[in-house]
Amino acid sequence: MMNKLILGRYLPGDSLIHRLDPRAKLIGAFYFIGIIFLANNWQTYLLLGLFTLFSLFLSKIDFNFFIKGVKPMIWLILFTVALQIFFTGGGEVYWKWGILQLTELGIQNGLFIFCRFVLIIFMSTLLTLTTAPLSLSDAIEYLLRPLKPLKVPVHEISLMLSIALRFVPTLMDETEKIMNAQRARGVDFGEGNLVQKMKAVIPLLIPLFVSSFNRADDLATAMEARGYQGGDGRTKYRVLHWRLADTLSLIAFALVTLALVYLRK
Repeated sequence: MMNKLILGRYLPGDSLIHRLDPRAKLIGAFYFIGIIFLANNWQTYLLLGLFTLFSLFLSKIDFNFFIKGVKPMIWLILFTVALQIFFTGGGEVYWKWGILQLTELGIQNGLFIFCRFVLIIFMSTLLTLTTAPLSLSDAIEYLLRPLKPLKVPVHEISLMLSIALRFVPTLMDETEKIMNAQRARGVDFGEGNLVQKMKAVIPLLIPLFVSSFNRADDLATAMEARGYQGGDGRTKYRVLHWRLADTLSLIAFALVTLALVYLRK
């Protein structure tokens, strides 16, 4: 269901992860995505899995929320895993038919890809669930600050990312409402061939685009009414504070990296 989409949603809380500086969480999330490519055996993936589960435990958020974060991507994950399983050669061959083959290395790579996708989605979901969109925008703007001398519109970029992330669940909820309204009028989105299914989506897209443009216009009007003039000379109501816990969290990522390097074959 559309209204079960987790991306972009924020769950208020008072856990250790919630209290971390958004800059530390953003750096940690991107750093984790980078170091996960160092994993090349079951020991390294087990280490990353335990580290991820421990982080989820510290957030005090129901594990079902993270499972819901994986569901929208499950078909893409399975498709990628299937490509790895049936088109990767190496090791013992269990089955072969034309260009398709099932090998020991293919199965191993497929499982590794699956673990990699799930762990990345878990960490990304943890970032959005424990960080308010405005705090995330402030963190992005702060981390991109070195690009200001190059005339890069740092504030505008962070604002666009924040608005886009904030409106993902809103648009999904709007899509769900429109689909329910169309179903009440007799539209069936699940029956027929591919062409018929594409035609059934047209009554959904038009009101969705109209609603999106109306929301964008209302947002622009509200920003103008509040005197928004961009980032020049703009002060901050929310001041970010870097604490000892933020430093320790990044040290934990560094220790995990050292352990990964040690466990690599």
